[in-house]
Amino acid sequence: MSRWNALTGGTSGEEYAARFAALALSGKDVHGEARFCAALVPAGARVLDAGCGTGRVMIRLAELGYECVGVDLDESMLAVARKQAPDLPWFHTDLTGFDPALLGIAADFDLVVAAGNVFPLLAAGTEATVVKRLAAALRPGGLLVSGFGLDEDHLPVPPGITLAEYDDCCTEAGLTLVDRFAGWDADPYDGGGYAVSVHCR
Repeated sequence: MSRWNALTGGTSGEEYAARFAALALSGKDVHGEARFCAALVPAGARVLDAGCGTGRVMIRLAELGYECVGVDLDESMLAVARKQAPDLPWFHTDLTGFDPALLGIAADFDLVVAAGNVFPLLAAGTEATVVKRLAAALRPGGLLVSGFGLDEDHLPVPPGITLAEYDDCCTEAGLTLVDRFAGWDADPYDGGGYAVSVHCR
């Protein structure tokens, strides 16, 4: 079982969406991830939102002109995403077994984004498998972008994968580190408890 399902029971979609809706109404910027990705690849690029949740990032990228596909394990989250954007492609699948061919989609994404603490919330020991699955979905030169917490202040679960371990997973999957930031606003990484990493195939 993933740490996410153990934490939420797979029933938190509406609650999760309501929290971000409230943040948006209060004037908070809730589109940092989409803006970050849009700075890396041009409009029209193919983007896979791995662990798409309620679709907040992917829906915004689609509005900006990107060709997007979303995959997630949590049906309650996907139900919200499908309600908000029924015309976009949402797939229920476990990232440890993600295979674009089985879903009838091409494995030539320009960018794969894994936001929202996807990697720390995977089932323990599956991180390398997921990185390989996502790397295989990239075209040559494509980018894997992931942002996740590294300490208790930035995670809803005890810290799991470290940056060094994540980089090792990426190296094994044929990916090279391009840059690392302290958050989705692209400030330089300073060794803090949250990191956004960009790797290239």
